[in-house]
Amino acid sequence: MTQDLYQKAIKFAGEKHCDQKVPGTNANYLLHISNVAMEILMAYQAESNFDLDFAVQVALLHDTLEDTDTTFDELKDKFGERVALGVKALTKDGNLSTKTEKMTDSLNRINELDKEVGMVKLADRITNLQAPPSHWDKEKITAYLEEARILDKGLEGINEYLNIRLKRKIGEYEKYVQ
Repeated sequence: MTQDLYQKAIKFAGEKHCDQKVPGTNANYLLHISNVAMEILMAYQAESNFDLDFAVQVALLHDTLEDTDTTFDELKDKFGERVALGVKALTKDGNLSTKTEKMTDSLNRINELDKEVGMVKLADRITNLQAPPSHWDKEKITAYLEEARILDKGLEGINEYLNIRLKRKIGEYEKYVQ
């Protein structure tokens, strides 16, 4: 992993997400983004059979299209088409009406691209399977857990380390629906 690529991507993400907080906390959103990148770095330490530079850039930028005013062309110009397409695949299609449709569509787009994109999706959900925000009701928590199970199944075999991590986090998260 070249530090220059990491620094360029995290600086861009930090500027784009500067006013965003981790839901349910007062923490800057960069905490979530750096945790997703950390999961990718740990996966590489476990098995270095993927393009780390590409995966970390996508991890750091994965929410820029969905949560900020960043455009696809802006990402493409700054980070290249491969990174921009990876981030786009991880971005929910706002034209679809249900969460199920959005998830199915996203999984289909992710699975058409390099495995690193699926790895970022796994890392994102691993990072998000923390204690749910206090304002979530049991129904939302249960739905979020079910989404994690769908992702686990839809991205099975993408990366052994991350697949095992997600299964473990799903098991730990189950206590919130009991």
